[in-house]
Amino acid sequence: MARSRSLIAGPAGQLEVLLEEPAAGAARAFGVVCHPHPLQGGTLDNKVVYSLARALQDVGLPTLRFNYRGVGQSEGVYDEGRGETLDALAVAAHGEARWPGLPVWFAGFSFGGFVAINAAHQRAAERVVAVAPAVGRLSTFKVEGPPCPWLLIQGDADEVLAPDAVLEWASQQAPAPEIAVFPGVGHFFHGRLNELRDRVVAFAQGARAGA
Repeated sequence: MARSRSLIAGPAGQLEVLLEEPAAGAARAFGVVCHPHPLQGGTLDNKVVYSLARALQDVGLPTLRFNYRGVGQSEGVYDEGRGETLDALAVAAHGEARWPGLPVWFAGFSFGGFVAINAAHQRAAERVVAVAPAVGRLSTFKVEGPPCPWLLIQGDADEVLAPDAVLEWASQQAPAPEIAVFPGVGHFFHGRLNELRDRVVAFAQGARAGA
C-alpha cells in the first residue's frame, strides 16, 4: 500500500490530502472520502472515514481522504457545506489528474455524506456511498440524492440524525439508493465498523461486476 500525505491547491488555500493506493492490480476508479462536520471534531482520521477508505481499497480503488478548509493543515475557514463541497471537488480534480481516465466515487460519513452527495451533482461520479448522511441538517440546502447508483447506510439507533427522517428522505429520491439499515447501531457505528466495511465492499464488488 502506497501512502502519503501532501498539500494540494484548493479553492480557499492549501488542502491536506492523504493518498492511499493498493499495491496490486489496475484500478477501475478512485475514491474521494469526506469526513464529518469540521466544527464537531471531524477530520480525515475519523474511524468511519477510515473504514470507508479501507473498504474501497479492499476492492482495488485508490482513495483520497482530505481535511476540509480550516481543519488540520488545510487553509481557510468553515463555509457551511458550500466551501467543503468545493474542497471535495478540488480533491476529485486532483485524483483525475493523477489517474487519468478513471471515474470518481464519492463517499462520506454524516456531514461528509451530505458533501459526497452534493459533490456528485457537480462532478459526474460513478458511485456514491453515504453513511448516516446529514440531510435536513443544513437548511440552506435542498439536498437531492446523487444522479448515479448509490448506497445509503444508516443505523436505526442514530442519536444524532433521526433515522426515520433520513430513510423517509431516501425513499423520495430517484434513482433510489441501495439501503442498509443496521439495527441497534448509533451514529458512530461503535462495534460495527467491520460490518460497515463489509457492506461497502459488497456494494463495490457488485459495481465491479456490473450489477
